[in-house]
Amino acid sequence: MAAPAFAETNIPFALDWKFEGPSAPYFLAVDNGTFAEKDLSVEISEGAGSLDAIPKVATGAFPLGFADINSLMRFLDQNPGAPVTAIMMIYDAPPFAVVGRKSLGIEEPADLAGKVLGAPPPDGAWAQFPIFAAQTGLDMDAITVEPVGFPTREPMLAAGEVAAVTGFSFSSTLNLKRLGVAEDDLSVLLMTDYGVDLYGNAIIVNTDFAAENPDVVTAFLEAIGEGWKDAIADPDAAIEALIARNPAADADLEKERLEMAISDNVNTAYVQENGFGGIDDERMANAIEQTKTVYEFSNEPDASLYFDSSYLPEGGFSLE
Repeated sequence: MAAPAFAETNIPFALDWKFEGPSAPYFLAVDNGTFAEKDLSVEISEGAGSLDAIPKVATGAFPLGFADINSLMRFLDQNPGAPVTAIMMIYDAPPFAVVGRKSLGIEEPADLAGKVLGAPPPDGAWAQFPIFAAQTGLDMDAITVEPVGFPTREPMLAAGEVAAVTGFSFSSTLNLKRLGVAEDDLSVLLMTDYGVDLYGNAIIVNTDFAAENPDVVTAFLEAIGEGWKDAIADPDAAIEALIARNPAADADLEKERLEMAISDNVNTAYVQENGFGGIDDERMANAIEQTKTVYEFSNEPDASLYFDSSYLPEGGFSLE
């Protein structure tokens, strides 16, 4: 007798950005059969910034995505009742950064005064820059902000047209190295090092989809956890899976980018002690308070609207 065939659930998954090192764990989960073992067929699409997936998921165009939780807070404030929330924290420490060049006079936050800062309007790091400025005593009016596109951000800094840019640390830093900027000329000001107590990107879900398919969502998060665990254990395999989708990428550069994300943003001391995927309620409350200093909520912020841990195992996932 033939074995029964189980129909796989098709899951379109919206990334925040292009197919680069930090997205490799998701492709590894595809290639290792991790999703398939859970009867999931996952199609991964690139994004155009850390805010990009939020409306895609809120409208139901994608059931699941990857986006900045701080931008999600603001989206839900501006679109109350929108069916979207975060369900698994990936970047426990956000990669929000200001990346400048020492040769252009940027070595610490105060050096930005009187300089030109390149900032893409949809950039998650730029969205949090006012908190960084407030925490470091920077006068926003003393900085000339040049709206730039993502493709021109690093080339403009490499050419000296701006003195610094906002971006994800692992993106801008390695893009600039690829453009020939010497590593010892780069100053990477991680916002978390200057009192910005925010979380970063998380898996987000359409809440209507989740309510109708709770087992699917739980299985999807299990596969995501395994994908990151496998990528940490074997980054070369993860990058091989990535290069299969982006043959033009530099494998060595993307491996460095992945390992930078793992060490700085994913596998933090908190995650090692408390598990991968969850959040600390007290820190989340503090993040909301910091956001309130630079953003006027139209509605009283409610952490339960921004993160739902019910699809995670108790204690999160282990990355070891």
